[in-house]
Amino acid sequence: MQFSALALVLSAAVIHATWNLLAKRAAGGAVFVWLYAVTSTVLWAPVTLPTLLGSWSRLDARSWVFLVGSGIMHMGYFLILQRGYLHSDLSIVYPIARGSGPLLSTLAAVAIYHERPTPVGWAGIGMIVMGILLLARPSGTRHVHASRAVLYGLVTGVLIGLYTVWDKHAVATLAIPPLLMEWITSVTRTVLMAPVAWMQRKQALEDWRTKRGLAIAIGALNPLSYLLILIAMTFSPVSVIAPAREISVVLGVLFGVGLLREGHARLRLSAACITVCGVVLLATGG
Repeated sequence: MQFSALALVLSAAVIHATWNLLAKRAAGGAVFVWLYAVTSTVLWAPVTLPTLLGSWSRLDARSWVFLVGSGIMHMGYFLILQRGYLHSDLSIVYPIARGSGPLLSTLAAVAIYHERPTPVGWAGIGMIVMGILLLARPSGTRHVHASRAVLYGLVTGVLIGLYTVWDKHAVATLAIPPLLMEWITSVTRTVLMAPVAWMQRKQALEDWRTKRGLAIAIGALNPLSYLLILIAMTFSPVSVIAPAREISVVLGVLFGVGLLREGHARLRLSAACITVCGVVLLATGG
């Protein structure tokens, strides 16, 4: 992996783990997801609109299918992830989601883009699976059984795998600017979830009053973290980028067991380290 791609991926990992910590602390539902979609749309509009105007003539029907389709997949991702944080620990849901995501996107890249990991890469895949299985052990989560936490994490991981491969095609093959790609996904979520926000407008107003700072912070950080990944995917293979960004797994677990006091630190950190070792092998052997 080129140094520039590595720098982008590591920066994105730190930002990604940070906004997930904020999302966990917010303890919000679908309305809160809509609020930070709105803040993303508003905050990033000034820097994105020139790109949109400059690219408008090159955006054909297929481009818009990929733009809107990405927004729909990201909407599902945010809703499932936020629900997982409502009912379980950050240090379980986050690493399972982030660990299963690169596994699935790498396998999809092999099938669709004919990218071929080396034997070292396949060993990395095995370690990622091992880390997820360790996290799946019932370990007394405070709100629900571990099986439900694992389910939320795995469904989130499936969506990560889907949108990673989808977005790779959009930015690398269709040459859609990454900044525009990320912003349109926020706009899509804002529009599609507006009816839900309207039906729950009292909750929306209450969330804005009590969680405004968190919504604004997530709205700013979330697009930035994924924008860095999209830029890296324009010149690096998805089977390398997708797993390498999962260094955030360790950060997420550290935030959970350290800042949120979720417990089971030894087991969860061990599982996270195994997962990250698998990520490293997969990245170097991709």
